[in-house]
Amino acid sequence: MGIVGRIGLRLLQIVPTVALVAVLMFALMRLLPGDPAIQLLGDRATDASLARLRHEMGFDRSVSAQFWSYLEHVATLRLGDSITMHVPVTRLILDRLPITLMLTGMATVLALLIAVPLAFVAALREGGAVDLAIRMLGQVGLSMPVFYLGLILLITLAAGLGWFPVGGIGGGFVENLYYLFLPALTLALSLAMVLMRNLREALIEVLHAEFVQFATAKGLRRRLVLGRHVLRNALVPTVTLLGLQIGSLVGGAVITESVFAIPGVGRLMIDSIFARDYAVVQGLTIVLAVLVSLVFLLVDTVQGLLDPRQEAA
Repeated sequence: MGIVGRIGLRLLQIVPTVALVAVLMFALMRLLPGDPAIQLLGDRATDASLARLRHEMGFDRSVSAQFWSYLEHVATLRLGDSITMHVPVTRLILDRLPITLMLTGMATVLALLIAVPLAFVAALREGGAVDLAIRMLGQVGLSMPVFYLGLILLITLAAGLGWFPVGGIGGGFVENLYYLFLPALTLALSLAMVLMRNLREALIEVLHAEFVQFATAKGLRRRLVLGRHVLRNALVPTVTLLGLQIGSLVGGAVITESVFAIPGVGRLMIDSIFARDYAVVQGLTIVLAVLVSLVFLLVDTVQGLLDPRQEAA
């Protein structure tokens, strides 16, 4: 199956995936303890006001009626209104999503810029002191939780040295790059250590392969051998791992946005969960499920470009 066939198959798989996520989120949100009406009006609200609010939100209907209404809204791309902010969920997501996409995109680029050189140096000096030091650095990075690493960077580089802002975002694209650098670095460090360990092992395996030794024996320049033959083949499993880590990256963005007070969809998700804002949580989950599925589609496409053997499979 060629690249076009895999892309079409992946696009078809997105529909049942999103449908399953929508059903699971509806069930899970109803299993959460607490009453959204009480959450909004407070414990001292009268029974009449609580009943009126439940009717306005549709919570006085049967679960099956709520479920079919919810599926109808999802199918027609109407995600409803926030019960706490009284604005359409679609508008909230469109306002917050670009910030989160920019944060995760910067984190991915920084992770690759850190992981690829470190993996190359460690693989080329396999078993040496440099290789051991890089592996120890990776172990330390993997053992540190994202929120703890974010707090350390926030206290030292932002609050202590004043090199970066302590939170929030800027007023434009260039200023946002500056404001989001430290949060993106927080996400990138953990991801970079995972990618570095995987890429190091792949590079060592490819370096010992017969076709690399043959290319070297033919007298090809070492830079050409490392770039065209070694790196291209070693990146295939690393690209796969990067795609699988996207879910963890989104989860880390939720924590990072809270630590650095970034108004993205991660912070919106946490606030909406505590407020029992069903419409926002469900809408965000569906949008994130679609985005992750599209990332998997992109990963499949990149794999096909890196490994021509997949086109003939």
